[in-house]
Amino acid sequence: MNILIVEDEIGIANFLQQGLEEEDFIVTVCDNGTDGLHKALTEKFDIILLDWMLPGISGIEICKAIREVNSELPILFLTAKDTLQETIEGLKSGANDYIKKPFHFAELLERTKVHFRRDASNSTELKLGSILLDTERHFVSKNQKEIPLTQKEFALLEMLMRNKDKICTRTEIIEQVWDIHFEYNTGVIDVFINSLRKKLELSENENYIQTIRGIGYIAKEI
Repeated sequence: MNILIVEDEIGIANFLQQGLEEEDFIVTVCDNGTDGLHKALTEKFDIILLDWMLPGISGIEICKAIREVNSELPILFLTAKDTLQETIEGLKSGANDYIKKPFHFAELLERTKVHFRRDASNSTELKLGSILLDTERHFVSKNQKEIPLTQKEFALLEMLMRNKDKICTRTEIIEQVWDIHFEYNTGVIDVFINSLRKKLELSENENYIQTIRGIGYIAKEI
């Protein structure tokens, strides 16, 4: 996932970059509003962490400019401004969230992940390593080779991919994929998981669908 940080305080920018890269995000940093806006409009990012007070162009102006061409890109303000009116102004400019300085990195990380999950939950095209799933075309491929799946296999894979990096319990899977809301022999899930792994021809180096013993399964990129 690609993150753009537009922050002129070098210490904060470096702190965020290091922390997010340790969490396997790809991070680009700009220390002024002019460069930040140019990057935001000419390159593809999954989320933007945006300071309010910036040299050149303010965060508010950047946010408004992005919203003129992109209404979906998550934008999180990072700012010391903390009055109610300022918060309202930031949200009205098109920001999705508002994190007041100083903040704990753990809070910022969780809020960032929340917006990634929201974005993924609305997407019609999901990726997991070399696997691509398109809900509109009901199509799955691996390394650009189509993988025919049954309806339940497709639904199971879609659930795992939409919840990438999050454990899906057996109860959650049986309720969402099979629409069964009472005690049930969830061993059927194991059969379908094994079938998915075989059809996707997952090698030892492609452990995309991992078993969490006694709990359920998780989709992870290696």
